[in-house]
Amino acid sequence: MRINSFSDVSLRLLMVLGSTPEDELATTRELAEAVGTPYNHVSKAVLKLRQMGLVEAIRGRSGGVRISPEGRRATVGGVLRVLDDHSDVAECQTNMGACPLIHDCGLRGVLNHAREAFYSSLDSVTIYGLAGKTQEGPVSVTLSKVRPA
Repeated sequence: MRINSFSDVSLRLLMVLGSTPEDELATTRELAEAVGTPYNHVSKAVLKLRQMGLVEAIRGRSGGVRISPEGRRATVGGVLRVLDDHSDVAECQTNMGACPLIHDCGLRGVLNHAREAFYSSLDSVTIYGLAGKTQEGPVSVTLSKVRPA
């Protein structure tokens, strides 16, 4: 499975906000820099996360964004289900219109079942559990046909 870029940005924002002290607010510009994403994309993601009740946005000169209590309890699977913008994993269209197999095809159902299994595997992972976890260092993997001496 692959998540879309909007979902990726949204999850990264929640993780950054989840690792921020509860009484601290972050501006959208600070968040854009923290997740390495353009400000406009971050603004749209913050708006959606606010609509979902996962973040709180305080307007004004000293305002900003913080994760809500609901956002701290949210699971990755639950967030992705809402943010996923595709009703079907398979595109049942060709350049010439609808797929000729659409009425007798088992692929759509199997792929949708696989997507739900993917989300289900992430239902036990909370945003708060991911927040603040840092990698201990780079992991280097080299694939080669030559065996080391």
